[in-house]
Amino acid sequence: MLRTLNVPLVGARRHGIPSAGRASRHPGGEQWPALVAAAFTLAQLVLVRPGMGLGWDETVYVSQVSPHAPAAFFSAPRARGVPLLVAPIASWSSSTTLLRIYLALLSGLGLFLALRVWRGLLPTRVRTLAGALFATLWVTVFYGPQAMPNYWVAIGALTCVGCFLRARADRSDRAALWGVGLSAALMALMRPTDAIWATLPLLVLAVGRWRRPWPLVALVAGLAAGAGEWVVEAYVSHGGLGQRLADGSRIQGGLGWNVAVGDQMRSLDGRTLCRPCTGAMPSLVVMAWWFVLPVLAVLGLVVAVKARRTASTLLLLSCATTAGVPYLFMIGYAAPRFLLPVYALLAIPVADALVHLVTAPGRAWRPVAVTLVAFGLAGHLAVQYAVLQATVRRTTVSHQGWASTAAELHRLGVRPPCLLTGHQAVPIAFYAGCSSVEATGHNANTTQTDIERAGQRVPVAVLTTLEGHPPAYARDWSAHRAGDLRAYVAPGAGGRAP
Repeated sequence: MLRTLNVPLVGARRHGIPSAGRASRHPGGEQWPALVAAAFTLAQLVLVRPGMGLGWDETVYVSQVSPHAPAAFFSAPRARGVPLLVAPIASWSSSTTLLRIYLALLSGLGLFLALRVWRGLLPTRVRTLAGALFATLWVTVFYGPQAMPNYWVAIGALTCVGCFLRARADRSDRAALWGVGLSAALMALMRPTDAIWATLPLLVLAVGRWRRPWPLVALVAGLAAGAGEWVVEAYVSHGGLGQRLADGSRIQGGLGWNVAVGDQMRSLDGRTLCRPCTGAMPSLVVMAWWFVLPVLAVLGLVVAVKARRTASTLLLLSCATTAGVPYLFMIGYAAPRFLLPVYALLAIPVADALVHLVTAPGRAWRPVAVTLVAFGLAGHLAVQYAVLQATVRRTTVSHQGWASTAAELHRLGVRPPCLLTGHQAVPIAFYAGCSSVEATGHNANTTQTDIERAGQRVPVAVLTTLEGHPPAYARDWSAHRAGDLRAYVAPGAGGRAP
């Protein structure tokens, strides 16, 4: 038996936002989003092996707070949100398994809280299905337990839009205002530029309602609080905010008009970083959901118009669009995690459309619709988990290779305190407990002369591919095979002699 809340949201009807009285929900309906969040957490622990090891970017973030290895070079685009996120575990434990479990539990809780914000704005079945759709994407399950920022930008965006709608509908809802500020701060802590893109429609709408300033104040205050450290660091370490933004653009290949839709499609088969993004497109089976997604989102808007939820769905679609613009049209490569905020925001209108297809009254073809939707979701789930399994397997092998190289370097006498440079030096240095430096490239933070001098004090190794050549200063150093790489070890300070 369905029932409704007794007290409607103030002003909900006037702004096209569904009142709690019209958003029906089952008694104790929060159990369903909670079950989705719990299943999401369990899927991470079972399918994304907690002992998978840390990825390249993860080692950079974790090294900022971990006693296991010196902090890696922190380039201009990165923000300090992830180090803060992992600090409760990484600051005292080097266990990747423990860190993965902590992040899986935290990401499940984050999903539940984001869905709970929409209570009263949407029927429980729509919220539940939206959470399930987002939580079963391979990219969501894969990155949920990782020390990466994109999942948290997605959760922050979904929460921020919901709280913003609640704050506009009820001026006395202080919890919603706090929710706007805190979720905006979360996004800005993780990736300040992504936070601006994701909240751009909210900022425009809030400015237009200048006579009701508190949602705008909460949003701007949250963005400022989250991005404050990043801005201060820009002036302290990067020559100013403009210079940091310019450096970030350069590191990402130069931001500008660049259609990357095809690159994102190529990454759908599990390529976690597609740079340069070449090769054949994945099979149509793998890409099909990507083409169905915008169609169902538009259908969700039609459903929302009929249900008098136009404003909320339009805002979700607008924020999803602006969040996707830089990664679809302004960057020269692709990573599937970049679009996680887009998928989180589109999950609600897509779920609305699917629920409508299987429950619309007076449809003689309803059994056909139910069958098609059920088979479609089952096939979609099968494809997502097939891609996930292959991605986890490849990633695990890659991380094990770094661990093997680090173990071989230890055998060669390159032990902490030590220094690595060259090919894949950043992640391998973390595994080995060494510092990582570069004299050239995006991560340049020293000179070749300084590396030579360091070789007289501590163990130093230059890493190359098996076919590669070392820099001139290391050509006389002893060469050893270390896993799939070649290590040139300085003769002094503990390194083995030629």
